Amino acid sequence: MNWLFVVAGAMVGAPLRFLTDRFVQSRHDTVFPWGTFVVNVAGSLVLGLVTGAVAAGAASSHLYLLLGTGLCGALTTYSTFSYETLRLAADGARRHAVANVVASVAAGLGAVFAGVVLARTLWP
Repeated sequence: MNWLFVVAGAMVGAPLRFLTDRFVQSRHDTVFPWGTFVVNVAGSLVLGLVTGAVAAGAASSHLYLLLGTGLCGALTTYSTFSYETLRLAADGARRHAVANVVASVAAGLGAVFAGVVLARTLWP
C-alpha cells in the first residue's frame, strides 16, 4: 500500500519537473542549466520541510512517502544535473560546469537545512 503514496507523488513530481524546467530555462539566455538548478533546490527545500515535519511528529510517514519520496524523488534529478554538467564541460563552458556543481551542492544543502529549520520553527 505504501508504494501508492510514492506513485501518486511521482505522478505530480515528474511533470512538475519537466514544466518547471522548461518554464525557467525559457526565460534565461545562457548555457547554465537554470531549470534543473531550480527544481533541485526547490525539491531539497520541500524534502527538508517534510523531513522536519515528520521528525517533529507533525506529519505522518505516509506524507513523507507521498511528498518526500514520490514528489521530491521525481521532481529532483541527479542524472540530469550530472549530464548537463558533463555537457557544459565538453562544450568548453568549464566555468559554468564548475559553477553548476558548486552552486547546486551548496544551494541544495542550504535549502534542505532551511526546510528542516523551518519545520522545527513551525512544529517545535
